Amino acid sequence: MDSAGRAEESLVLARAALERRDYRAAYDALRRADAEKPLPPDDLSMLADAAWWLGQISEFLSLTERLHNAYLETGRLDRAAVHALGIGATLTMRGEFAQGSGWFNRGQRLLNGQPRGEGHGLIIYFGALQALEEQQLDEATAAGKDLQQLGLELGDETFTAFGLLVEGMSEIRRGRLREGFALMDEAMLPVLADRVAADWAGNIYCTIMAICYDVMDLRRAREWTRATERWLEGFSDAVMYLGVCRAHRLQLHAIDGAWPDVEREAAEVERDLVDMNLEAVAETAYQLGESYRLRGLHDLADASYRRAAERGRDPQPGAALLRLATGDLEGAWAAVCAAVASVGPSPFRCARLVRAQVEIGLAAGHVNSAVAAVERLEEIACRFQTLGFAAWADQARGEVLLIEGDAQAAVQPLSDAAFGYRRMAAPYDAARADLLLAAAYRDLGEPDTADAHERAGIEGFERLGVSPPPVHGKAGQLPGGLTGREAEVLAAVAVGGSNRDVAAALTISEATVRRHLANIYVKLGVGNRTAAAAWAHEHGLSRAG
Repeated sequence: MDSAGRAEESLVLARAALERRDYRAAYDALRRADAEKPLPPDDLSMLADAAWWLGQISEFLSLTERLHNAYLETGRLDRAAVHALGIGATLTMRGEFAQGSGWFNRGQRLLNGQPRGEGHGLIIYFGALQALEEQQLDEATAAGKDLQQLGLELGDETFTAFGLLVEGMSEIRRGRLREGFALMDEAMLPVLADRVAADWAGNIYCTIMAICYDVMDLRRAREWTRATERWLEGFSDAVMYLGVCRAHRLQLHAIDGAWPDVEREAAEVERDLVDMNLEAVAETAYQLGESYRLRGLHDLADASYRRAAERGRDPQPGAALLRLATGDLEGAWAAVCAAVASVGPSPFRCARLVRAQVEIGLAAGHVNSAVAAVERLEEIACRFQTLGFAAWADQARGEVLLIEGDAQAAVQPLSDAAFGYRRMAAPYDAARADLLLAAAYRDLGEPDTADAHERAGIEGFERLGVSPPPVHGKAGQLPGGLTGREAEVLAAVAVGGSNRDVAAALTISEATVRRHLANIYVKLGVGNRTAAAAWAHEHGLSRAG
């Protein structure tokens, strides 16, 4: 068989492999064909696509530039523009923004004077995503409708799906979640029917997963994550989308308290996407930092937050909460306030920051500022009525009421928060809400109910394998912001009691004693039992109880 025959045979094998989405086999066959005889543009496009699916991004860029030049030489400016835009998008995703901008500009310039087509649709779509980031919702909605019209003009449901997706995201950002998710569900119909190009179908799946997490609709986030995983089962290789799906799944693992899964998924994302998707890798580093912080692995958390920052992900509020966990209350407060002051227009990012601002403000004694942050969080929760935002706002309001001394009023929002967290399957937050309820009931003089919630909280944290965070009681009640129970524990320790002695004297478990001591150390800014006992003697608490 001569060279031309071998090339044709390889092309037949490659097309069959692409039909079954076996990108490795397709890539190998197309490489053989290209070695026998340089591929024409349409076949070269298949080779570039196979390289992309396999995660060979440098080769994808090289092949796509070759493809771009081939179309330029034949005067097909519309196709040359489409591939220029593809190069620009890929470079931008890798964090190479200047080069990406140059390719975007070239693609737009080549489309000047060309009939509306695929390239125009991509420009509209990318512009709409930028408008959404900048909260320019009217502009994004208009772009979404234009994309739907273009889909009809071209008979291409990819652009119809893009348009519905963009319009849905605009509605969600306006606070009309029901309408927004209905549009996004409609966008998925042609995707599920396999009438959308596979690479863009993956983009739509990933965008929907991200939106669900942004608004803390964890039920939907889990549902769409499972749907994406089922879709990906039809591909022998899909490095990009497998990696991005892992990054979103990792966010859910962090909420679930599945720490080993977080670490495993993080390692796989780093391995697969480090040269492909800088944003996903940066978010993964941040989530890994969160898992370390919640487990008390402070050095590892700090290193992960730093890696996230180096890759362009703001490490807040995690880095500020880490300072709080290590006793740097004023440093934590300054960091979170700076982050809130500089937050962009996204209400979803703002919600996460002001939630942390409440926690840090109460711990640091900035109660009035914390109250203002609660009100801002409640406004967001009212506007975007999801279970997650409602639980955050309820917990924040309950904590403020508790520290202001109104334990009776704190019980209902804290109970609502605990219920919401359990419905969301967020065990760490549910356990924390139980400890807050325990503090409220103890202040109300209901020790049995307080003990029941305390046991539930402690057991929740023990199942997760982490130590409970501090719970702040009524401001000014005792020196150092200690609760009554914490003062009793500290007083017993100050006169030489062991954890077992304290547990027996107060009729609580040794695990509860350890939890109270951890809270006490953070509140007093001390690092050990001896320093805490010295503080108690200095402030007269060794006579308490």
